[in-house]
Amino acid sequence: MIKFAHTEYFILLTVLIVFTMVYFIFRLWYKKSRNRFGDTNVIAGLMPEVSSSKPALKFVIVILATITLVIGITDPQIGSKLEKVKREGIDLYLVLDVSNSMLAEDIKPNRLERSKLAIATLVDKLQGDRVGIIIFAGNAYKQLPLTTDYSAAKLFLSAVDTKIVPTQGTAIGEAIEMATESFGDTDHNKAIIVITDGENHEDDALGAAKMAHELGINVFTIGMGLPEGAPIPIYNKYGSQTGYKKDKKNTTVITKLNEDMLRQIAAAGGGAYARANNASTGLKRIFDDINAIDKKEIETRQFTDYEDRFQIFIGITIVLLILELLTADRKTRWLKKFDFFGK
Repeated sequence: MIKFAHTEYFILLTVLIVFTMVYFIFRLWYKKSRNRFGDTNVIAGLMPEVSSSKPALKFVIVILATITLVIGITDPQIGSKLEKVKREGIDLYLVLDVSNSMLAEDIKPNRLERSKLAIATLVDKLQGDRVGIIIFAGNAYKQLPLTTDYSAAKLFLSAVDTKIVPTQGTAIGEAIEMATESFGDTDHNKAIIVITDGENHEDDALGAAKMAHELGINVFTIGMGLPEGAPIPIYNKYGSQTGYKKDKKNTTVITKLNEDMLRQIAAAGGGAYARANNASTGLKRIFDDINAIDKKEIETRQFTDYEDRFQIFIGITIVLLILELLTADRKTRWLKKFDFFGK
């Protein structure tokens, strides 16, 4: 597959139209001037070594050189083919809570944005590992299957917000089960990182973490929030805050970090727990533990990078220009017998 990095430079080919017009106008003027000077045959006899076809040949060479130069400037690139790539790493699912309680601002700018920052930082540090993203609130949803395309992971991550799921809640157990099933039947070492405030979990998260650990999958947890908690802001469709969430008694709801539950999930899953705060995302300890997991060879398919091929066309341009310079205006003796370029 071929593509051009700078297609806007193709407009330079319009110069050829002007160049060609100027050339033909000049040839007409030259022919008329020569005819006015005297008889054509007499003039040809006076200049027996001057070729009448060589100027046309030289013009064609210059046109071809200009075309190849413009193509070179547009930087043609070849690539985009699938090839097998082998690396060493683990399979890692990042499980992110997107319930409304993650909008609380006890951690700045809020729990969800802090979580996304932690994930982006983790992705930047990965080398050879496959990473996937699962989001959850009332239900769990696979946002990104396992991939080594870290740019794609960060792109999908940027689109995550609390409006991306239809039902609210904190289905941590369902999210862990989905991650466990999504790894597939491979012998790669695996890990799950759950990033949540842990509040109001609705299912058997401990059982899901224990089952994952029995299958050889380590479950880590990062607590987003502070123990004293914070209210949950409410926004209108224009993104402006209109107040805070209230219960049936019109009392402002305070969402608090459930550290005990997150510690229990990490213990059941054979992993570790870390808490984020305004000074840290809690990522360092988790990342160190993940790096301690033995990495195995992972074979993946990925698109090769495009390779620049402008050098070929620039080289052809140089060769054509040298050829044009070496092409004399006089007749070439050994070509006279062909009665064309020897004229």
